[in-house]
Amino acid sequence: MRNLELLKEYSTYLRVEKGLRPLTCEAYASDLRTFAEFLEAQDGVLTAAAQRDVSTFLEHLRTHGIDARSAARKLSCIRGFYKWLLLDKRIDRDPTVNIESPKAWKVLPKSLAESEIGAMLEMAQRNVEHPQAHATALRDRAILELFYAGGLRVSEVSGLNTSDLALDAGRVMVRGKGDKERIVPLGSTAVEALNAYLKDGRPMLQRVIKRGEAAKLFLSSRGGPMTRQALWLLVKAHSGSASPHMLRHSCATHMVEHGADLRSVQIMLGHADIATTQVYTHLALGRLKAVHRQHHPRAARRAGREEKTAQGVEA
Repeated sequence: MRNLELLKEYSTYLRVEKGLRPLTCEAYASDLRTFAEFLEAQDGVLTAAAQRDVSTFLEHLRTHGIDARSAARKLSCIRGFYKWLLLDKRIDRDPTVNIESPKAWKVLPKSLAESEIGAMLEMAQRNVEHPQAHATALRDRAILELFYAGGLRVSEVSGLNTSDLALDAGRVMVRGKGDKERIVPLGSTAVEALNAYLKDGRPMLQRVIKRGEAAKLFLSSRGGPMTRQALWLLVKAHSGSASPHMLRHSCATHMVEHGADLRSVQIMLGHADIATTQVYTHLALGRLKAVHRQHHPRAARRAGREEKTAQGVEA
């Protein structure tokens, strides 16, 4: 009961004082409940946890098949919780100090090739041009263009209102994590798709709509706001190997590959720390190495030597 009451207080702190969204608060609470249940199985409580308990918990996750990225997220959540307890003077030492994070941050985000993105958007365009095209085809094309053009999170797209758009200026105002607002520029293709949806698609979908939902930008065929799950399924329908977050990663990766500086990409994506954005330099480096091997005379010569060596070994 002591653990449960403490977690409720922390959830209130995250929601009220930190301004985190309900889904984020629930994710944090879920991770902390997992840790609390682990401690309770050993007759422990959160306020009495030691460094050994945290280390044992991480080992428990590893032996039960939890991947490094998920374990690192849980550890980050636990760190935040104990930082709060310290600030509130409920404990006098932090059990997460000197605990090494699982090597999750070296896992590169998955992105689609530019040709794969092109195929998705061409498919959406063909659906719009079909003689029996429905308003949902205009909506779907606008959503896909927005995901890729702006690198938006799925929660950011589902939360957009029509008033957030400034298409004459080629931009959209986005509310990201912690309700932080940022301005995201949009290219001409995305602006054109959004204008077409607002003119010919959205009015058709707005026929049946509940009070309080009239401001939402993207509407379902029933007139209600598009949910995160519906957006996920929409992307999957256009490419079985894609997801909304992959479109976000693809936007960032392709920008870096084409010469965008990290600071600009950080601002556009809404990353609080530029270290989060730096992962895209690793993805772009792979592309750079491939170009170097293909076009640099010394690289080509080295590749030829390696091929001859391999043939000699086989002989």
